[in-house]
Amino acid sequence: MRMKTIRRWQVWLISLVFWIAGNALVQAQTHRFEANVLAYEAADKTNPPPQNAILLVGDSQFFRWKTVHEDLPGYTIANRGIDSFQMSDLLFYTDRLVLPYQPRMIVLHVGGNDVHGGRGATNILADFKAFVARVREKMPQVPIAFSSTTPGPARWPEAAQRKETNRLIKDYIATQTGLLYIDLWDAMLTPDGQPRPDLWVADGIHSNHDGYLIRVKIMRPLIGQPDQQPH
Repeated sequence: MRMKTIRRWQVWLISLVFWIAGNALVQAQTHRFEANVLAYEAADKTNPPPQNAILLVGDSQFFRWKTVHEDLPGYTIANRGIDSFQMSDLLFYTDRLVLPYQPRMIVLHVGGNDVHGGRGATNILADFKAFVARVREKMPQVPIAFSSTTPGPARWPEAAQRKETNRLIKDYIATQTGLLYIDLWDAMLTPDGQPRPDLWVADGIHSNHDGYLIRVKIMRPLIGQPDQQPH
């Protein structure tokens, strides 16, 4: 009788250990960018973000855009990029990273990390559609612009998957009102269709300043006139 009781306790303890480990794994996977989002929320409490801004949200292409205010003078910008962010992460944090800002326009750059992580174009498109639907529930009139993935030299082996992702999202955007597509791909290629080597930092993934200026040139017709008066 005593042995049966001990075994029951052993089974219970083993089950508890597996439950705790599994729950910790789920929490780590679900909330891997929680610290980043909390940092933005803390900063917003001490220094409230501007109202009626253009909200940049997405991955490291925005997070590392440190000259955004100089490159887009006269525009009210709130940049909430996060290094290594994926479309699925953006969807998870929409209620905290997008909706509270009440922006006049949302610009996304996200999806490249999804491709690099092995996610298919149809899954990325599904998350983008879900993101749009979530935003439309609260802000039905706010324009949403999607920046295409970029052809960085270090990610060139993924070119086919990136182009397919761009194509699916571009085709979907063409069927919708209030959605815009920022096509960066071709502008970052040489005449023979290879990544321009002059547009990237040493890692071959992230744009240098010349790369950001190409983005600005393509974005400007889509984001309207500056909203601030010149000083």
